[in-house]
This record gives sequence, structure tokens and C-alpha cells, in this order.
Amino acid sequence: MKEAIIHAGPRVEITESPIPTPNASQVVIKVIVSGTNPKDWKYTEWTDKPFNHGDDIAGTIHAVGSDITEFKPGDRVAAFHEMNTPGGSFAEYALAWAHTTFHIPKKTSFEEAATLPLAFMTAALGLYHSLRLPLPFIPQPPSPQKTPLLIYSGASAVGAFAIKLARLSDIHPIIAVAGNGIPFVEKLLDPSKGDMIIDYRLGNDAVVKGIKEAVKKSCGEQGKLEYAFDAATYKGSWDNISNAMDGKGAATFVLPDFLGKGLPESLETSMTYVGAVHKDKEGMAAAAKEFGDAVKQGEGEMALGAKEFGFVWFRLLSRGLQEGWMTGHPFEVVKGELGGLETALVDLKAGKASAVKFVVRVGESEGL
Repeated sequence: MKEAIIHAGPRVEITESPIPTPNASQVVIKVIVSGTNPKDWKYTEWTDKPFNHGDDIAGTIHAVGSDITEFKPGDRVAAFHEMNTPGGSFAEYALAWAHTTFHIPKKTSFEEAATLPLAFMTAALGLYHSLRLPLPFIPQPPSPQKTPLLIYSGASAVGAFAIKLARLSDIHPIIAVAGNGIPFVEKLLDPSKGDMIIDYRLGNDAVVKGIKEAVKKSCGEQGKLEYAFDAATYKGSWDNISNAMDGKGAATFVLPDFLGKGLPESLETSMTYVGAVHKDKEGMAAAAKEFGDAVKQGEGEMALGAKEFGFVWFRLLSRGLQEGWMTGHPFEVVKGELGGLETALVDLKAGKASAVKFVVRVGESEGL
């Protein structure tokens, strides 16, 4: 099969590779569309090891392991491939664990489905596993106090899914930080419940001031911001979050960049590591060696129930797509199919993917 290997740069090399073989608990998917993520170019630069880093799969089941009962060849599915393992989505066939594979309805295109797995699961883990916010569809007891939630990088796929999920949980006000993607984020929020947008392009001082004013406007002078989800973790976002929260509350980050930045101990911090849905305790211990202090909690807390969390939430996502209460992220189809992947990764590195996901129609690539 054709497979794209990412080198530092980023530079993409198209190679010939054997079709993956599933173990008892895995499936092989004929890839029709692959999603892309910023980490796809970052990992190779961090490690200097060329690899197929694609993890967002959308296609049809090609083969199943001996223990699989939920899927059969020909089923339309999407899946979250286990990061940094063979069988990534930048290839004609990809490998996925059955518990992170889910059915997609006929009305959901493969392009839309390819925007979902990694970003949606990161948002769900961040809100409900890391921050332990109220789950959707479970009535909460009446409370006179609001639960303001700060979502940094609201126009990113992770941030947008976090906003959608928070609204399903009736968490308001949502204070979203965004820039060029503000027009997109405005469509996700509910101003009638106090949701607001802060423009990060105004500078750090203005961001902190704007967040504090938004909380007071919606929750009164005694209102407090106790929860923050940083969906980007870059350019000092951690400092803005800490300052806006006065160093108190709980904040979770998608990258370990916040470590060693002198954040106060009174601010409960964590890293939301989406790879936890593929890990047991031993696997998270290995991940802790890669990320250091950021996922040391993974040797206990983060690993606790993460695989089960992933199984349940991917199936809930399938139901949401069918019923219409969840949708994918806006996408842009990469020109040149698999041969255009390098351009997509270069554009990701340059920060050109505002409020959009780049997706690759692998099945249409030359020579397939």
C-alpha cells in the first residue's frame, strides 16, 4: 500500500508498505479520508524520527481481529489511531483498536468524520475526566451560582468541540478566547446565557482584563472563574489563564508547555493527554517518561478509566452524529490528496488553519 512518512521540516515521503494486520482487538480500515492535527508535524521535529503520524481515520472496515463482534467488513467507521504506533491514517490502510473505532451514519461524510476522533476525544477528556465538570444529559440540582468556564483557543477543533460539549452540559457562561476565528466561534456560543469572546490579538493584559470583566458581567462582583480548558497551550496562554483566575481553581492543558513556568500551587493544573484512551497503567507510565511531570498523574489518575471513557464517549459520539446534536468541525480538503499532505502540514506549522481542519482524501491519491 501507499503510505506517507513525515520527516522534519515538515517533509513528506510516499513509500510502499505492507498492509497492517490486526491483533484480536483491532480493526484494519481502508482509509478514504484522513484528518490532520498540529502534532502531526510537531512529533517528528521533537523526536527527529520519520513516521506516519496520522491518527484521524475515516473509511470502511477492511478486516477485523478474532475478538471483534461490533464491526464487519464494509462498515462505515471513523477511528482514533494509537499515536506513535505503526498503522497511521496517512496510508491506504490504517490500524485502530476497536474500542476507539465508531460507526458513522450515512448522512455524515467521510470528510466530516475525519475531523472528529482526536479533537473530540481531547475535548471530552479535558472537560469530564480532567476538570470533572457535569456530564451532558444528566440533570443537575438547581443552583443560584453559575459555572463560568474559560476555553482558550475556541476556534481550534479541540476548543470548538469543548464549547459544543459544555453547552450540552448547560455550563455557562462560556468565555472563549479566539482571534481570526472569532466569527466562527460566535456561532457556537449562546449570548443569552452570558457567553462571550475575548480577542487574544489585543494583547495579554487586555485578555486577562477581558476575562475578568466577562465573569463579573455574567456572574456579578462575587463571581469566580474556577475552570479553564487550554485547547492550544502556546505563547504564554498559561500565564493569562493563571492571572485571570487569580491563581486559584483548576486548569487543564493539552501540551506540557505550562510546566516549569512558575504557576502558583494554588492553581490545580493537569495535562489532558488524549493518548490515555489507548493506555493502561503501564502504558501511561511510559508516556510519563516522554512528557515528564505533565502526565505523572497518568501512572494513577489519568490512566484510571481512560480506556473505558474512550469506549463510551466514541459510541456516544456516533449517536450524536445520527441524532444531530453533534457535528464535525469545518474542513478544507487538501489539494493533491496524499501528495498534498506536505503542503497541509507546512500550512499547519505556519498557523493557517484557523477554524478549519485540513483533511486528505487518501482514497483518491495517485496510484491507489
